[in-house]
Amino acid sequence: MNNASAESDAGFPWLASTMLAFEACEVIRLRLTKFANADDDAEHEARLMVREKVDAAFEAGPSLMAGASAATIVGRYREHVAANAKRLSVV
Repeated sequence: MNNASAESDAGFPWLASTMLAFEACEVIRLRLTKFANADDDAEHEARLMVREKVDAAFEAGPSLMAGASAATIVGRYREHVAANAKRLSVV
């Protein structure tokens, strides 16, 4: 591997980003199941989903502008996704 490609990869949290993708897929599955079953709170879940995405963007933007690392941003998104998975998994 040459130095140019090694430097471009430095500092990016590849493993954490990959884990975020897998964890987010599970949350998507849980939400789609809720929507497909037309659960009583499916409409509330849809609104919550949109609000969470907007809130996460408003959290990540200022963090990036303040100098937060990619690892910090990905870690915070993973916390949000984990909270959603826990909430949606409760039967």
